[in-house]
Amino acid sequence: MSITSIGRSIAAKTAVGIAIACALATTGVAPAAAAEDLIVKYDQSQILRMPRKVAEFIIGNPTIADVSIQSADLLVVTGKSFGITNVIALDSERKVITEARVIVVRDEVRVVNVQKGGKRESYNCTPQCNPSLVVGDEQTYFEGVMRAAERKIKFSEGQADPSQGNQGQ
Repeated sequence: MSITSIGRSIAAKTAVGIAIACALATTGVAPAAAAEDLIVKYDQSQILRMPRKVAEFIIGNPTIADVSIQSADLLVVTGKSFGITNVIALDSERKVITEARVIVVRDEVRVVNVQKGGKRESYNCTPQCNPSLVVGDEQTYFEGVMRAAERKIKFSEGQADPSQGNQGQ
């Protein structure tokens, strides 16, 4: 191989790399994310379809992402906290079907953070701003939002005590 053809080969590989980086940038995926990475937004879910039946599913750090098995070949991955973990799907012979990183990111379009000194409060602003549970928020605010969310769930299930009203908010 001549020096000229080596130079052309390097130039072609560089052009392909630049094209991939540009494609990732225009889709909103960080260039550091690889094609096999699964990007999940915090507190949201992504469907993960498998090419064949899954017998076992392993998640590296279940505090970052969680998996719900809907059927033998359909999984739902939910972002629990910000960070990176990995997932591995095995078939009945314990052969790897897929292995990928899961990157949980913030949905920046819909979140507003209010800083009060060194304390943070998070709000989901779609279509209006409402308190949101986000790990890292000021503890009293977080616990108040959590209690309100728990009461709302109980109320919707018909288990709430109406005499408690808005206590604890």
